[in-house]
Amino acid sequence: MCNWNEEKCDPDSFMNSIPIGRRIRGVWSLLGMLVACQSLSAAARPNILFIFLDDFGWKDTSYMGSDFYETPHIDRLASEGMIFTDAYACAANCAPSRACLLSGQYTPRHQIYNVGTRPRGDKRFRKLEHIPGLDVLDPTITTWAEVAQESGYRTATIGKWHLSSDPLAYGFDVNVGGGKSGSPPRGYYPPHPNVPGLENAPDDEYLTDRLTEEAIRFIDESGDQPWLLYLTHFAVHTPLNAKRELESKYDAKPKGSLHSHVAMATMIQSVDEGVGKIRAQLSAKGILDDTIVVFYSDNGGYGPATDMDPLKGYKGTYYEGGIRVPFFVRWPGVVNAGTRSSEPVIGVDLLPTLCEMVGAAAPIGQKTDGQSLVPLLSGDRVSLQPRALFWHFPAYLQAYQVIDEQRDPLFRSRPCSVIREGHWKMHHYFEDNAIELYDLSTDIGEEYNLARIRPEIVETMSNKLDQWRETTKAAVPVGLNPAYDAIAEAEAMERARR
Repeated sequence: MCNWNEEKCDPDSFMNSIPIGRRIRGVWSLLGMLVACQSLSAAARPNILFIFLDDFGWKDTSYMGSDFYETPHIDRLASEGMIFTDAYACAANCAPSRACLLSGQYTPRHQIYNVGTRPRGDKRFRKLEHIPGLDVLDPTITTWAEVAQESGYRTATIGKWHLSSDPLAYGFDVNVGGGKSGSPPRGYYPPHPNVPGLENAPDDEYLTDRLTEEAIRFIDESGDQPWLLYLTHFAVHTPLNAKRELESKYDAKPKGSLHSHVAMATMIQSVDEGVGKIRAQLSAKGILDDTIVVFYSDNGGYGPATDMDPLKGYKGTYYEGGIRVPFFVRWPGVVNAGTRSSEPVIGVDLLPTLCEMVGAAAPIGQKTDGQSLVPLLSGDRVSLQPRALFWHFPAYLQAYQVIDEQRDPLFRSRPCSVIREGHWKMHHYFEDNAIELYDLSTDIGEEYNLARIRPEIVETMSNKLDQWRETTKAAVPVGLNPAYDAIAEAEAMERARR
């Protein structure tokens, strides 16, 4: 690679060192930026702070209704922006949700369906042969980070990555903490061996706090260059390591009727305190109102430790508690403070949204599935173009010890597809071809399956789901698992229900 600080530099050599695909994307990105933002001055280009939490449930903030967890700094940011009540992750667990977020594509397109590619759960209880899919995001897919980078933004991912061994190839200039692992490196306290930027952490340093400090460092070092920071905390993913200094506070605090988990409460407070520190630094630098804040989670909350009531389900299930997540956007001068939207939105919408925020066109020639949320945020529209939302999970995910909010006691989810359109939501499970239909306007807890009494809705939604699977070339498991044992499965279910 050519070093432009040297006296001698061959421009042809420099250009030849850049992969042809990136050169083409860069040209298209530049053209798109010129078309989309002819009237924008450099000073009008906002910074973007994207706070992305792990396994953070729909009700895990105070502003959404927690009666035990404390999130005053997050709540303040939310009150200054637009809160989305019907925001969804694209999958019920980590890796596929993140792949959808970065690519703007539903799972059948990038084929990351699960965490890892091996079968999950006891082989005797899986009726169908699982579809392994992939465990690395195809590097030829253009991410919103690449679009921002090619548009002149300095970019960083700080925290969990989980889509490859190295995130730098996907449009990031800086990586702290990101690699293939989906869990915190040996928990939230050191040592963190072989983790970029965290190798020499002090013995008593709490990981969430360190990532906050690294975020502030990145902001400070960016100077006058516009930046996009993907602050992708490991919190509150297991292991549930309490922040030691906060344990006594929550041990003494009266338990809430919804939430009461002490370790989870300390982990959430650590995230919130970090948000407060970053906000204070942005304010001190005079750039708070030049910075968009996006707050989001990769899937529903961790069932054994939190509760999304009145939603049914939790991480790993495709009921609302497993995929509906907290989401808000603070954008001074564009978003009116204190506003709410009940428009159903989903992770694939973030690619076109972030591209528009940085003043660039979405990747040309790449199939994407989302819609930009900017018209909603700016108040130009109160709803998006009519559409359905989709989920596709052709795999298995074994159960926690919690069994009352999943379809059966052995698996949080079995192979399925799900569609939501308007207030209707339909699940299609492949093992037994079962259909579940819910009216979310009257049954947000998905208690009453209306499939038998509303066959016309089932037919309409089934047709749309079939058409979507065909369009996206979704892999559907059909082969029987030779190790499946129906008797052993029935006996295991009976034991689990006792």
